[in-house]
Amino acid sequence: MTLKTRLTQHFGIEHPVVLAPMDDVADARLASAVSAAGGLGLLGGGYANEAWVREQLERVTAAVGCGFITWTLRGNEHVLDLALQQDPAAIFLSFGDPAPYAPRIRAAGVPLICQVHNVQQALRALEVGADVIAAQGGEAGGHGEGQRSTFTLVPEIADLVASTAPQVLVLAAGGVTDGRGLAASLALGADGVLVGTRFWAAQEAAISRAAQQYALEVDGDGTIRQHVYDIVRGKDWPRPYSGRVLRNDFVEKWHDHEAELAEHLDEARSDYQAGVTAEEYRVANVIVGEGIGRVRHIESAADIVHSMVAQAAAINPTYQGAKTCH
Repeated sequence: MTLKTRLTQHFGIEHPVVLAPMDDVADARLASAVSAAGGLGLLGGGYANEAWVREQLERVTAAVGCGFITWTLRGNEHVLDLALQQDPAAIFLSFGDPAPYAPRIRAAGVPLICQVHNVQQALRALEVGADVIAAQGGEAGGHGEGQRSTFTLVPEIADLVASTAPQVLVLAAGGVTDGRGLAASLALGADGVLVGTRFWAAQEAAISRAAQQYALEVDGDGTIRQHVYDIVRGKDWPRPYSGRVLRNDFVEKWHDHEAELAEHLDEARSDYQAGVTAEEYRVANVIVGEGIGRVRHIESAADIVHSMVAQAAAINPTYQGAKTCH
């Protein structure tokens, strides 16, 4: 069973399901598995670690793209060039102005996906020539601005694109974990979905199995947007970005007490590192979105893709074999 949309037609894939380029978690194994299942896998190039990106590109076994945290490419443009030399299926830019890097991506003939969190960012993505806009609501795991919900942001951006640049594709991101989310996203005007948390819980994901099992026990109420872990890890994220993680004792202790955290940073970092080493997730961070409340099993990437598509098609059979348009 396949779902045909403008996204599947554009990328030559079977299903309108794209793996979110989760930093480190979306490695060659997971990205290749999603692509092999008929979706589009994206490597989590994240902070532009050259050695990691090079290793993963050498290990992929299917056509995949690569994502980067845009502001980390400043001074690391050679890592983007490294990815472009491998003729990736797409380059995904998020969390910053894509303008400095869009020309070299377009010159390489590689599709550009820009993740946005509001209408202003969507307009900027259109201005620089994005081929795909990923509209991410605040429900998503990891970093984001967190001010808009997927349910309202996606149709607003879909309408904007339809009226100003109808050739551009739209992905819905944030809280999509099953076929209901996929069907709803298509109904809202998206051409496909960008999925993170559900694939975080895939068998192929480069994440601790202990972390996965820990997360299966919580619901969507158990997540929170915070800055604590960026401070502890020394990640100088620009405002207004915050990261959604699971609530735990460590977050509860320091959230809204960041000034105090800065005063006790060495102690807090020691506690954090000990928690990571011991896989103690009352201290270590677990980066997932609100959709974790719908995840109760660790499955293969292929099973996740196929069940998502089958459920969406059952909800609305007109999606099967059809090419959606705005």
